[in-house]
Amino acid sequence: MGSSTGSLLVADDPTLERIVMSIRRRMAVHCEDEPRLLERRRLIPATGATAHLHPLWRDELTALTATRRLIATARRHRKRVHVLHVTTAEELEFLRSNKDLATVEVLPQHLTLCAPECYNRLGSYAQMNPPIRDARHQAALWAAIQDGTVDVLGSDHAPHTRAEKDVPYPGSPSGLPGVQTILPLMLDHASQGRLTIERVVDLLCSGPARIFGIAAKGRIAAGYDGDLTLVDLKHRHTITDQEQASKTGWTPFAGKTVTGWPVATVIRGRTVMRDGQLIGQPSGVPLRFVECLPG
Repeated sequence: MGSSTGSLLVADDPTLERIVMSIRRRMAVHCEDEPRLLERRRLIPATGATAHLHPLWRDELTALTATRRLIATARRHRKRVHVLHVTTAEELEFLRSNKDLATVEVLPQHLTLCAPECYNRLGSYAQMNPPIRDARHQAALWAAIQDGTVDVLGSDHAPHTRAEKDVPYPGSPSGLPGVQTILPLMLDHASQGRLTIERVVDLLCSGPARIFGIAAKGRIAAGYDGDLTLVDLKHRHTITDQEQASKTGWTPFAGKTVTGWPVATVIRGRTVMRDGQLIGQPSGVPLRFVECLPG
């Protein structure tokens, strides 16, 4: 609902309503209000701007306004929606009273990085949409993790290269790599007592399968696929740029030492990673969804 990377923008209410009316399953939505973004673009000077201004431009009300618009439309048509990468205390307070039709995602980036420190240290390498915000909002995200408002964690993986990120703000693209660091970061947060290992499992495994109705995934049980990640909860590891497998070659968490590390991955009963090394050839198959199963 707010302009970002790519061409998926749905800025106006009539288009949003038409899409919501047509859905049969849960729809995931990026909630930033495009009219407000266009209005506030004047806050960014033509020259000399820095990523420090990113959360000022894409402010709390930009997110809350879009989320309210989405929920009002979904409730009018009795449809299920999923609000992606929630970043504000105000949105979470609003969504707590709308959990009958809305599920909630937050990101490790917003749980781990905090403004203004991240912009001082990383510049546009901390630029993403919605922005990383200050400590008040980060504390609200953690409270929502702990009280169950949050259903899932996402990576929001955006593999922008250094060359792209080095373009002066606001020409630099928004988005951070995240898929490779999501589990180590959350294991580290668990080691510091911010959440339990059981809650990590629910947010990363059970939650996605539950809210999207993914068949035979998200649990260790008879009849489910044998998907496992084995972790060493005591292993300490310093994250580096060099070990990143995506085309980015960098991570905003480079230099961060975490406690807890994945040591093996099993997919459908077959070991595909052990001690950091991939094993065998890719053998993925399409996911199945409960609402689409034959019969």
